[in-house]
Amino acid sequence: MEATAALSATGLTVSDAFRLMMIRIANDQALPFDPLIPNEETIDAMESVRRGELSSAGSPENLLTSLNGAED
Repeated sequence: MEATAALSATGLTVSDAFRLMMIRIANDQALPFDPLIPNEETIDAMESVRRGELSSAGSPENLLTSLNGAED
């Protein structure tokens, strides 16, 4: 819905935007944006999350205390 509203504000429909993107891909033989490809560290972190290897600070205050303590 947010995308539809943003496109509408520019006078485009979702169909218009999709058509324009497909034309750009055909003309450039590439995506019209840089895809986000995670690095190895990010992939490892994502896999840890999927395995349930999470730690919780419990509260914003505990998180800040933990983060500030990590600098010592």
